[in-house]
Order: sequence, then C-alpha cells, then structure tokens
Amino acid sequence: MRRADAILKRVGPVKLTRWQAFVADQMPELPLGGPVTRLDPVSGPRAIENDAFPFEALSAIAETESWRKEINRPTTHIHKWWAQRLGTVFRAMTIGAFAPSGADILDLFYRPLRIPDGTIFDPFMGSGTTLAEAVKLGARAIGRDINPVAFFLVKSALSVHDRKAILETFSAIERDVADEIRSYYRTTLPDGQSADVLYYFWVKVVDCPSCAAPVDLFSSLIFARHAYPKKFPQAQAVCPFCGNINEVHVEARGAQCSSCTKSFNPGHGPAKGQNATCPACAHKFPIARTIRATGKPPTHRMYAKLVLLPDGNKAYSSITREDRELFAKAERTLANCNDPYPIVAIEPGYNTNQALGYNYRHWHEMFNARQLLCLSILADRIRQIGDPVLRDLFACLLSGTLEFNNMFASYKGEGTGAVRHMFAHHILKPERMPLEANIWGTPKSSGSFSTMFEGRIRRALDYADCPFELRVTQAKSSQTTQKVFGLSEKIGAPVAETYAEFARGRRVYLSCGDSASTDLPKQSVDVVLTDPPFFDNVHYSQLADFFHVWQRHILGGEGVRAKDTTRSEREVQNADEDDFTDRLAAVLREAHRVLKDDGLLAFTYHHSRPEGWRCVLRALMNAEFGITAAHPIKAEMSVAMPKHQAKEPIDLDIILVCRKRTQLVTHQWNGDFGGTVAPPVMDQVSRLRASGRTLSRNDVRIIVMAQLLRQISRSATVESALNLLEEAKGETDALIDRIHATHGEAPDQRRGQNGKE
Repeated sequence: MRRADAILKRVGPVKLTRWQAFVADQMPELPLGGPVTRLDPVSGPRAIENDAFPFEALSAIAETESWRKEINRPTTHIHKWWAQRLGTVFRAMTIGAFAPSGADILDLFYRPLRIPDGTIFDPFMGSGTTLAEAVKLGARAIGRDINPVAFFLVKSALSVHDRKAILETFSAIERDVADEIRSYYRTTLPDGQSADVLYYFWVKVVDCPSCAAPVDLFSSLIFARHAYPKKFPQAQAVCPFCGNINEVHVEARGAQCSSCTKSFNPGHGPAKGQNATCPACAHKFPIARTIRATGKPPTHRMYAKLVLLPDGNKAYSSITREDRELFAKAERTLANCNDPYPIVAIEPGYNTNQALGYNYRHWHEMFNARQLLCLSILADRIRQIGDPVLRDLFACLLSGTLEFNNMFASYKGEGTGAVRHMFAHHILKPERMPLEANIWGTPKSSGSFSTMFEGRIRRALDYADCPFELRVTQAKSSQTTQKVFGLSEKIGAPVAETYAEFARGRRVYLSCGDSASTDLPKQSVDVVLTDPPFFDNVHYSQLADFFHVWQRHILGGEGVRAKDTTRSEREVQNADEDDFTDRLAAVLREAHRVLKDDGLLAFTYHHSRPEGWRCVLRALMNAEFGITAAHPIKAEMSVAMPKHQAKEPIDLDIILVCRKRTQLVTHQWNGDFGGTVAPPVMDQVSRLRASGRTLSRNDVRIIVMAQLLRQISRSATVESALNLLEEAKGETDALIDRIHATHGEAPDQRRGQNGKE
C-alpha cells in the first residue's frame, strides 16, 4: 500500500472532464504528507511570479471543488455571499506568494505546510476564502470589508466554536420552538392520519384590467418536474378548471383532469414572457405594469402541496379548506405578535428596482404571513442565547435560512435540492410561481432551519476540525477525486477586535469599514491577497440588505449594524468607470502603504469589456503597483445561473501578481505585440488546450488582456500606459479572434463536454 493511501480518503468514482482526466494522468506521484514544511517570508522572485506556475493542474482541482463548494469548503459557505472564489486557488496563491521562485507548487500544495511568520491582508474579504486558507496554512490573517454582512459571516465562520455547546444549543432551540413551527406545516390525509407538509406551492394572481377576473400567472400548468426529465418524465400539473393535481408526461400537450374530466394543455399557462392573457375574456395585458397600477405588492394563491407521508414517500395534492384555515391561523397569530419582524424600506438601486417595480416597498413584504411568523419565533429564541459567539452563529444560520424561505424562492423539482434560492439570478427577481418550504423542516426537506444546521453548521464544524484538499487522481482504469487530510491546521481562532490585540498575538484580525483607510501600521503586511469587486452593476450591498435587516433585528443596531442598510458611498463596486477606478485605487494605495517593500499584491479578476481592464490598469498604476505575472485560473462556481445564461461565459479568472513600482524598473513598452504579448498568451492557451480545456472567446480575451497589461503597467506614466492600451486595440482583437477560431469552442459544446448538464 502506498503511504499516501493512509492519508487519502476516497469519496467514490466520479466522471471527470477530459481536462481533469488529462491532468490526473500528468500529475506526478507526489510525496503526500510527511513532516511539516515551514515557509518563511523571503525576498526576491516568488513562485507565483514564475511562468511555470501550474495553473492548469490547479484549475482541474479547483473545478472539482466548484461543483460542490458548500461541501468542499463549507467553512466559508455557512451563509450566502456573491462571487465566492475557490479555496484551492487561494491556497495555491498563498503558497506561491511565499515560496521562492522555482519551488514546486504542486508538491507544496499536498504537504503539511506552515507559514507562521507570514501576515496576509485581504481588503475585500467577502466570504473569507483568503483568510480561511491563510489560517489553514498557519499564517496570520487580516481581513476587512465594507459590508457588515460579510464581516458578520466571516467572523462567525472563523471564530473558535465549542461543538458540544453548539449541539446543545440547537437541541434547546428544537425543544423550545420546533413543535410550534411544525404545527403550521401539518395536514390531514384522506385516511385521517396527520402528515408533515414539505412544500406549499403558490402562484401570483393579478386582476384582468379588462374584466377584473383574477388571472393566475402560470407560465405552464406543470409546476413540478424531475431535475432529470428524460429519465423521469413524470410531472405534476394543476387543472385550470377545478384545481385538481394531475400526473402528466413532462412533454404532454394534452391532458384530461382525473377529477373534473375536462381537457387542458399542461404546457401552457396564462403568462407568457412579460404579458398575460385572461382566460375569461382573452384580453392580453402587461404583467408588471398592471401590478404597478394597483399600488401594492401582488397577491398569491396557494394551490398545491407536497406531503411527506408516514411511510416516508411523498405525494402531491390539492389545497384543502384545512390548509387555508391553518394559514389564516398563522396570519391571526402574527397580527398579535409584538415587533415580530424588521420593517425597513427597500431603497432604489440596480438590483432592487425590479422588486420595487412589483410594488415590494419593504423587505418583509417578500415573505408571506406564515413565513414571517415562524421566522419571528426562531429570531426571538435565538435572541435569548447568552453566549455572544453562539448567538452570532445561530443568527447566521437563521439569516442563511431566509434565502430559501421567502416568496421569491421557487421549486427546482425532485432529484435535487428542491428549493431554488432567491438569488439564483443574482438579482431580486419576483417569482410568479413561488415555493413556500417547511421552515423547521424534516429530514427530507430542503433549505430549512434544521437541514441547514446539518448541512452547513455541522459540516463546517467537521471541516474546521479536519480540513482537507481535493486531488484528482488516476486509479487503474477509472479517475477519482480524493480527499487529502492531514495537511492543514484546524480552522478557528480568537478574533481580534483591534490591531493592538492582533499585534499582541491573536492570529486573526477582522474589521468592517472602508479598506481605503485602515489602522494597520505602515509596512506591516507580507502579502495582500484578494478578489476585488468587479466593475459592473451587481451591487452586493443592495442584495445584502435582505439579510442585514434581519441580523439587525436579532442582534441589535449597534456597532457595524448602526444603520439599517449596508450601502455606502465608499463601496468600490460601481458601474461608473471613473468612480470604480478611483475607489479601487484608494484601496490599493492603502494596500501599498501597509505592504512591505518586498511584499506582493496578488488578486483574481476577469472582465469581458475593455473598460473593465482599463479601470484596473489605472487603479494599479495610480496606487504605484506594476504587474509582474499573470496566470489564468478556474473561476468560481461551474453551475452559476448567470454563467449559464451568458452567450460567451467566462470560466477563467486571471491571477494578477504585482509589486510596488519602486521595486521595478519602469520602461516604455515598444509596442511589439507579436514579440512580447502573443508568445505568453499562446503558451498559456496551449497549456490549457493541451490539458483538454475549452475556451470561450471571453476566456481568450482575459488571457490576452492580462498579458497586455503586464507589459504596459511598467510604463512611466498612467497616460502613456492608457495610450498604449488604446493603440493595441486592433492587434488585441485580432489575436483574440485568431486564437478563438483555432483553439476555442462554443459555449454549448463546452457545457456538453463536461457531462454536468
């Protein structure tokens, strides 16, 4: 038996992409485990600055992680955050930023490695990926974020947790409130037995502007189908005449109701696109405009439920009088509660205007009465927890539960996690056929408080106690993914509230505020490692307010929660080019101040538009940084909805490695695109293609743009660099076209090849 077998824990055979299989074949038999290897901060070139940085092998590992990030990196996934980067990537970046040039990154990646004297700063800590990887490597970690929700979730994730106390607290919460919450999700079966309801199905209803008849906004009368319909074609459809639930074939265009015997087309509904047609008078009308004209949020009708039968099976059925009376009871109980939920207005913004357009004016209007009642019961109970660390952790759990228990969530169907959370599209998209889940939940529930405790908190505790890395391997005739244990320190450290505490020995220091102004001493940081916000319209703060108002409701409005919004005029994320550049440059200037002269700044980035790269170049040079290396690397989640909807999806990030310009020799790029930019681009593209990786046009674009910026970032002035960038536009586009024509593949071919869809 190989000694690696003692460390590796097989998680079973998986179907690997051609790319992953290639890397598995090429990866050497590494001497996994062994004695702890120590890395100390060094001067001179680092391994991450070397062109041989193994981005293709690391990307294969990262892709495996990306399919189930909440399982493979659960510590940083106890709560929702956007654009969460991959732990594999940031572990490798951390190692590469401290290891000297020529070091074998893959060898070090799978060794017990410690960087006890290294200090890492992430000024955009987000969900805490950088910090968690730094702690695992024994380094000292400083994180800061302007958003209170990010600060709260990272502090909850990285604090020292008492497993016994957590389990006891959950049991106490269950004992005190679970039965009360469960009582609002019960139904009586035809044989008189009582059963739990897993999910209630609702539909938005709007009155026809012509005849005033209520119109259900079904886009299809099929409301439930299997995640794999070709293999399991059975689907559930609601009869438009009597409301009976019928099992139909998922592709059926005709059906006869088993109750009223009337025929209907299960694939059609009154709503199509932005319009609806009244079944009573055939009048066609715009949905959003009609709802806006009412001056109030849209109404809903409960029409079906999925019941967990006593024998463990599930059954769809129609809503009964008992179901309506139970909901009415919840409404009456809620009306008699004192301050049961936060009442905070939704502010206008790119990511909130769609909800405002449907007359949602306050955050609590995104929930129905039963959801608000049950969430308030949990909130009241969590508020009573005495230990602040425990109280924060369970407030974090409840906050995460909100994502799946609101009237913007929808049904994914059988064969997968049943609840599609409200941020699947990264916007606040009103759902015409929302799903109400059982908030306490059952063992067969999705997105409930109890199942998320098991799936998020317990899993995070397990990972924190015994972190692992993933390894793509070739074993005989099959490829497998293996978990490699014993490489890292436990996750969890007393979190310093001030830099003075950190200086006295605490390993983690977290703060909430503008990263353009910190309390860190000059030249106190070895490496700045981060993932800055993008230059675009997705404002995390506008979305994070959904959680913030509830966290404030439970934990109080002091400190970082003094305001009822997380929005700030100093946010870097911005759709205005000048504002984004200025704010990013301000943070990078502060990074320059706190970074040691021989330290590195390394961050991940991608953008599909030229102005996104122009902003980064300006910000870096205004902050007195120059780029020394650029490597393509696997980016975020492979299954993200916005990525699948993009015509040319970006599947890669670029790691930009930078040094202070005082440590570099400035020069004027000679404009030799073919001699300086094209060769490293072709090398990186060839390495990715040789490993079986397919590239969209935008993937090619980010590789080209990064290498171009690498050349011109050492220009004497920002103005000269921007001129060179503009002058190279024609050659840039020509190279992108040429490479994509010969080395790229269409997005549908890429997705089909990886076997995941």
